[in-house]
Amino acid sequence: MRSTEQRRLIIDTFLAAEPHLSIDELLAQVRQKDARIGYATVYRTLKMLAECGIAQERHFGDGFARYELASTESHHDHLICTACGKIIEFEEPQIEELQLTVADRYGFVVTHHRHELYGICTECRAHPKQAAEGR
Repeated sequence: MRSTEQRRLIIDTFLAAEPHLSIDELLAQVRQKDARIGYATVYRTLKMLAECGIAQERHFGDGFARYELASTESHHDHLICTACGKIIEFEEPQIEELQLTVADRYGFVVTHHRHELYGICTECRAHPKQAAEGR
């Protein structure tokens, strides 16, 4: 894909952003710097980053594709709040070890996996009325 000023801006914004951005969220951030950039350009750029292994597309059950930087050095899992949509990344070596033990027990070779826990975050449990109203 050709390198353009708009694509460089999209990539730079993505690399500097918080993880788990939707296309719409990235578009809003990019348009703060260049209002001429369209949805299709952001979409194609994120798809290209995912195809190249730089970004990883995630789906957390809210109907949106979200993107985060791909990492070959470490693995993390996610806690997803079903009330407010907050996504918390965590690493737990005991879970990783247990998964490999279970796979080994069944003669299974794990090539990749994802671990997502859905529930209610601390803030939403503390303020259930606000969480129910969609904050």
